[in-house]
Amino acid sequence: MIIKAKLLPAPIIKATAYFLTWIFRKRFNKMVINEIGIKKQHSYLLMCNHFSFWDGFWAAYLCLHAIHKKQEMTGFYIMVLKKQMQMNPWLRYFGCFSVAPGTSTVNESLSYAAELLSKPGNLVLIFPQGNLESNHVRDIVMKDGINQIVPQIKGDCQLIWSSNFIEYFESLKPSVYFNMLDCGTNHHFNFEDTKSKINSHHKAAMKKQFRFTDD
Repeated sequence: MIIKAKLLPAPIIKATAYFLTWIFRKRFNKMVINEIGIKKQHSYLLMCNHFSFWDGFWAAYLCLHAIHKKQEMTGFYIMVLKKQMQMNPWLRYFGCFSVAPGTSTVNESLSYAAELLSKPGNLVLIFPQGNLESNHVRDIVMKDGINQIVPQIKGDCQLIWSSNFIEYFESLKPSVYFNMLDCGTNHHFNFEDTKSKINSHHKAAMKKQFRFTDD
């Protein structure tokens, strides 16, 4: 049985989001977003590379400043490993729901994600790598979870990827760079094409970010 999200009232969620923004401005040097066009009256499947404890918080910042300001979101949800949910029960009140890879409940989690994405204004965040990896990996190896989620979505859903990088450069504080990619909608989804687009985008974003070598 999966652990489903049980969101706190919207004013509390929004207040928390703005509090996180305040913390980020104290903790980080810069938060730079390379934005994309956001489709109106859609739900949003946001995918990011997964390399740190901060990833979910950064994604919340990205949603608030790059999506919510253009199209008001009605719900923000995150797919989280079940063992993390069991260790931190409070996560469900901030939109987290569980997935347990390798168990019989995986399909239930994927169907629940598709159900959430069938409602305009909802956003679901997933980390398709399935594991923590360095943000300097050049190839994003994606699990096939989105290949099972997207075909089940009813209605219109925009698929969004963001390659996120950390750099220090001239500052003692790190800066976060968000490189967004519009991956189209659920109506024209092809898993292999989406993986190819994401990897091409990720490599291009890396080349812009730092001096790039072929070895």
